[in-house]
Amino acid sequence: MRGSVIDHRRAAGPRRARRTAGAVASAALLLPLLGAAPSGARADTPPDGRLQQAFEQAAAEYDVPQSVLLGVSYLQSRWDAHGGAPSVTGGYGPMHLTDARTALARTPHHGEGTEDPRGDDARPPLLPTAGPPRAAELPARLRTLIRAAELTGIGAEELRTDPGANVAGGAALLAAAQRELGEPPSDDPARWYGAVARFSGADDTATAAAYADDVYDVLRTGQERRTDAGQRVTLAARPGLVPDTAQLRRSGLREASAAGTECPAAVSCEWIPAPYEEFGEGDYGNHDQGGRPAAQSIEYIVVHDTEGTWEGVLDLVQDPTYVSWHYSLRSTDGHIAQHVRAEDVAWHAGNWYVNAKSVGLEHEGFLASPDAWYTEAMYRASARLVKYLARKYGVPLDRRHILGHDTVPGPTTATIRGMHTDPGPYWDWRHYFTLLGRPLGPTARPGGGVVTILPDYAANRPAYTGCVTSGAPCPVHGSSAVRLYSGPGETYPLIKDVGLRPGGEDSTTDVNDIGSRVSTGQQYAVAGRRGDWTAIWYLGRRAWFRNPAEAPTAVPAKGLVVTPRDGVESVPVYGRAYPEASAYPAGVPAQPVSPLPYQLLKGQRYVAGAKVPGEYYYAVTFAADGHRVVVGEERYYEIQFGHRVAFVRAADVTAVPSP
Repeated sequence: MRGSVIDHRRAAGPRRARRTAGAVASAALLLPLLGAAPSGARADTPPDGRLQQAFEQAAAEYDVPQSVLLGVSYLQSRWDAHGGAPSVTGGYGPMHLTDARTALARTPHHGEGTEDPRGDDARPPLLPTAGPPRAAELPARLRTLIRAAELTGIGAEELRTDPGANVAGGAALLAAAQRELGEPPSDDPARWYGAVARFSGADDTATAAAYADDVYDVLRTGQERRTDAGQRVTLAARPGLVPDTAQLRRSGLREASAAGTECPAAVSCEWIPAPYEEFGEGDYGNHDQGGRPAAQSIEYIVVHDTEGTWEGVLDLVQDPTYVSWHYSLRSTDGHIAQHVRAEDVAWHAGNWYVNAKSVGLEHEGFLASPDAWYTEAMYRASARLVKYLARKYGVPLDRRHILGHDTVPGPTTATIRGMHTDPGPYWDWRHYFTLLGRPLGPTARPGGGVVTILPDYAANRPAYTGCVTSGAPCPVHGSSAVRLYSGPGETYPLIKDVGLRPGGEDSTTDVNDIGSRVSTGQQYAVAGRRGDWTAIWYLGRRAWFRNPAEAPTAVPAKGLVVTPRDGVESVPVYGRAYPEASAYPAGVPAQPVSPLPYQLLKGQRYVAGAKVPGEYYYAVTFAADGHRVVVGEERYYEIQFGHRVAFVRAADVTAVPSP
C-alpha cells in the first residue's frame, strides 16, 4: 500500500516554485503516461512521445535537469522498458530500478548440468559442487526500487511495470543523491556529476567516475532512438559540457586500486585473484599457469553470464576447489574484477582446446528468468575490455573469435548435451559489435554465397518457452537469434540436432535449446532461396529462415568457405583441433582426435576462419615445469557449422572464396 504522499513530498525535498499541482495529481499524471493519455497531460502529445513527456514531467517534479535524467536512463537501459521484465540483476524499467530479492539463482553458473568447465580428457571431469551464492543482505545497488518507492510514495509494482512511474522513481533517486552530497538543485547539468556517480551504486570512486563519465559522454554526443515499446526519445547534444568532477571527492566512496590488473584505462578495474593452490593428493585449482602468448596464442574471447550475484560470484572464484575465469563484470555500473592473468589458462568454457587459447569474461546475471536483459553500462565496459584484449593479443573481432559460451563446441560427442547456453538469445550482439567499433553490416553485393545473420534486435521476437516453467511461454522480448526450419515456411519442422538428441527427437522452442537457431553476426554459406526464405548449410543439411527483403534477417557477406575435397563424399567434424598422435613427445599422452556425430557432406559449404595447427596444452600437475604445448603438422579450419563453431581437417576440404 502506498505510504503518506505528504510525507514523501517532504522526504523528497523542496520543489521548484512554479510547481502548483498537488502530489496526488502529480503521481496520477506520471503513472499512466504510456497508456491512455492521462488527465492533465498535453493534448498534443503523440502516442510515441509519452515517454519523452514522462522525462520532462519527472525532471520538473524532482528538480533534476531533463538532460541528466535522460542521460542516466540511456546508460541504464537505452530508454527501453523491456515490457516490465527484470534485467539480469533484477532491475526494472528505463531507469533500471533494482529489486533483486527474487532474482537470486538457486545454482551457480558452473555448478549445474553436466559440463566439465575444464573440458580436458587428460584429467578426471571437474564437476563443481559448490553451493549457491551466499544469501547475504543485498547491497544498496540491488535495492534502488525499494528506495524509490520510499521517496515517491509510488508502489513497487507500479515502479516495476509502468515506465512513467519508473522514470519518476529514478528522478527522485537522483535528487536524493544531490541532497546527500550537500549540493543544491540546479538547472545546470554540469553540477550533477557527483549525483550521477552516486546513482551508479558503485562503492568506489573509480567505478563511480567511469559510470558518470559515460553518462556525460552521452550528454555531449546526444542520442535519439525508438525504444522497444515504440516510443521516440531524443536527447539533444551538448558538445561543450564540462562537468564538475570535483564533486566526487565529497562522495564518501572508497578509493580502489587498479594495481596488478590488465584493463584499459577507460574502465574501472580491480584485482581479486583466483587462487592457484594445491590441496591434497596432487589435486589443485582453480586454473593453470600458461605463459601465454609466448607459449601459445590467445585466439578467443568467451562471453559468459554468471548466474549469480556479484558478491556470491566473487566468493566462488576465490575458492581453490571451484573453477575460474579471467574477468567478472558487474551489471549495475560496469565495474570489472580481474581474477586470472591473461597469460594463464582459466577453467571456464567446457572445452580444453578453447580454454587453453581464450580469455573468459563472466557478466553478472541471473537466468532463473532467461528473458532478463543487460545494462548499457555493462555492455560498454565489456566492449572496452574486449577491444583492449583483442588489440593486445591479436584476436579478430568477429563471431568466430568473440564467442558466446553457447557457441563453444562440445569437445567430444559425450559432452555435447551438457554444454552451456549462456549468454543466450537475449544478448544484443548487434549492439555489442557496434560498441566494439566493428558494426555488423553487408560486405558483399546481394545474391552472393554467404550471409551474415543480422535481424533487427527489437523487432525480432521469436517465441520461446521455458524461461520460468518448462513448456510455458516466455515474455515477448527482442532477440539476437533466428529460428531455423527444415523447409521454406514455419509449418515445416524445426531443424534437428543429432548431437543434442541422438534419438532423433525434434528440436524445441525452449530458451536453452540451440539445436535450430542461428545468432546475430554468425556467417553461413547460402544453400538456396525461395521467395522470402533463405536456406543455409547447417549441421549437414539445408536450414531455412525467413528473410524478407523489406525487413531482412541476414545481409550479404563475403568470406572463405570450405567444401569436401574432390573424391570425398563426407568429412568428419571435430570439437577441438588436436594434433596427430605422432606429434606428442614422450611423457605426454596422445589425446584422441575424436569426431563429433556430424558430417560435412559433398556439395555443402561452410564459412571458415583461418587455418590453424593442431595444438594441445598438457597441464595436469600443479608444478608448471611439467606443462607442455604440443603442436602438430596437421592443420584445421574452424568453421561455423551449427549454432556452435567446429573444426575440420584442412586435408579433408577445399577452401575457396565465396562466390
